[in-house]
Formats: sequence, structure tokens, C-alpha cells
Amino acid sequence: MNAPSTQGPACAAGPRPMRADARRNYQRILECAREAFAEHGPEAPLDDVARRAGVGPGTLYRHFPNRDALIEAVYRSSIEGLAELAYQLIETHPPREALELWFRAQVDYVMDKRSLAVTLKAAIDRGSEAFTLCSKLITEAATAVMRPAQDAGLVRPELEPRDLLRLGHGIGVACDNSPEAADRLIAVTLAGLRTGD
Repeated sequence: MNAPSTQGPACAAGPRPMRADARRNYQRILECAREAFAEHGPEAPLDDVARRAGVGPGTLYRHFPNRDALIEAVYRSSIEGLAELAYQLIETHPPREALELWFRAQVDYVMDKRSLAVTLKAAIDRGSEAFTLCSKLITEAATAVMRPAQDAGLVRPELEPRDLLRLGHGIGVACDNSPEAADRLIAVTLAGLRTGD
């Protein structure tokens, strides 16, 4: 099963694909924005983002007309990466192992200060197209790793894909100030998902 196609940078430029240099600038701005937001929060100066990326403010604003657009793009790129991992894992691992590896990655994502998962999610308008798309991508990814394990009788059949997301998010947030507890809680949660060996 392949990951759904996501256009990312091309969408920001309209229907035509970006030139290679524009795409590099776009990706560099995203990475530097992620760093700046990790250090200073979503209110990090956009001029600082442009400086880190080695581009002028005009280039930044051509790609991202305002702060909200940049925050949404950073959040979306992180969600896309986590979603793509789900499809990679189901192609390369047995069903339950794929689910468990992805669940661990989800918790890591929530706890990763550079991903800013909780902070950026809170800064996005829940009625926005970006939020709706990200919710769809991550739910489809959770479905992709959960259904094969359920079909094989390895995971409790009453669980829903959103349950997997709720559990991972809960552990990540709960362990924000005590990361050493995450592995223990992940192990207990994964044991609870299983139907038995």
C-alpha cells in the first residue's frame, strides 16, 4: 500500500511545480522555521527565519504570505513525514511490528521539541484546510498500520485508528517533563492493544 500523494511545496506555488532552486528555498525555510519555532515558539521573528535560511524576506513571503501560512506548512511537513513512515513500515515489517514501531514514532513526535507538535497544532485554526488535511493524513496512516494487525487477529478488534492517536498523544504529553517514563508507558499500552500471542 502506498502513501497518499502529497504535493507540499508545489501546492504553495500553484498548479505548476516549483523550479529546483525555489523548492530548495522552500525546504530550507521550513527547516529553519522549525528550528526558530523550537527555540522561540510560534512567535519567532520571521526575519530571523529568513536570515537562518539564507534568503531575503521577499523570498520568504513569496512562499509564505504570513506567519499562519508558515506555521501550517511546518506542521503539515511534520505530519506528512510521520504519515509516510506508516506506509514504509507496513511494506517492510510484519503487521504488529509495524504498528508498534509507528506508535513509538508517534510518541517520539509528540515529545520532540523540534517537531513542536502540540504547540503548532494549538496555533492552527481548526477549521482551516491545513488542519483538516493533516487530520486526514494522520488518521489514514493510523488506519494503515492498525487494520492489518487487526485483520491478522493480533490487535483488539474494537479499537479504532483514532484510539491509537489518542493513546500516543496522551503518553507524549504526559511524559513531556518526564521522558524516562515514556518507554514504560508505551510498553504497557502496546501490551493492552494485543489480543495475545
